Amino acid sequence: MQFSIVFKTIGLLLMVFSLTQLPPLLVDFIYQQNEAQSFITAFSLTLLSGFILWAPFRNTKKDFRIREGILVVVSFWFVLSLFATIPFLLSESLRMSFSDAFFESMSGLTTTGATVLAGLDDLPKAILYYRQQLQWLGGMGIIVLAVAILPMLGVGGMELYHAESSGISKERLTPKLTHTAKALWKIYISFTIVCALGYYLAGMDAFDAIAHSYSTVAIGGFSTHDTSIGYFNSSAIESVAIVFMLLAGINFSLHFFVWQKKNVFTYFQDSEFKTYLFILFFTAIIVGTYLFDSGYYLSISESAR
Repeated sequence: MQFSIVFKTIGLLLMVFSLTQLPPLLVDFIYQQNEAQSFITAFSLTLLSGFILWAPFRNTKKDFRIREGILVVVSFWFVLSLFATIPFLLSESLRMSFSDAFFESMSGLTTTGATVLAGLDDLPKAILYYRQQLQWLGGMGIIVLAVAILPMLGVGGMELYHAESSGISKERLTPKLTHTAKALWKIYISFTIVCALGYYLAGMDAFDAIAHSYSTVAIGGFSTHDTSIGYFNSSAIESVAIVFMLLAGINFSLHFFVWQKKNVFTYFQDSEFKTYLFILFFTAIIVGTYLFDSGYYLSISESAR
């Protein structure tokens, strides 16, 4: 096992991740809710820790093997969750224990959607934004994002990509792996932007639209309100959520091929996509029928909604 390349890569990944703790500073600057210090400290500690891991091995030129790739991915998700807890631990508004903070960050990054927080409507916007951002990063995989960056820093990415990939195709969509990672993230970001715009036009304010677009495209489930999407009580907003969760559940490699061929019928040539649609609509019909038949809702439209 070549531990030098493992430490070097985890250090680089931590330094990349530290940058994601800066956007909440902008949110706090806008809303002036005194959470900036938590994120400045988190950014500094994460960046410094990454540098300490990277610096001793920065000149290492050893090649990645699959075993190092797997070790980096497994280790990094654990290490990442540890450093992602820092803003939660330092926030005076939350006063969370370490176990609760770690659970919240791990739930976000793995897009599990479970939470130990209550009273979300009254929490600072920077904290709410940070939770949503964690899910968004975990949705596609920060490793896949890093694959697009690390080759520029002298670290190969194929083994990381193979070790991380599950919901997305492990085959290269473009001749170069970095182009593949960038292509997947371009699609992911495009969905997020259009989803946020859809939410905004459907009635959400700008903050909620952006925040919910993160968790919708990641299919994570976090919200900025205790009652989640039900807070808005809007069929238009729910329709936007349905459309983009459906799109986000499709293999992103298939999205890429559809975009590349400029032919939407490419979707229907894929057996996985057709099975996915069948299961979704069949389940929706069964659940909707049960809700209406049991009298839980009084109309077919409410049951379908």
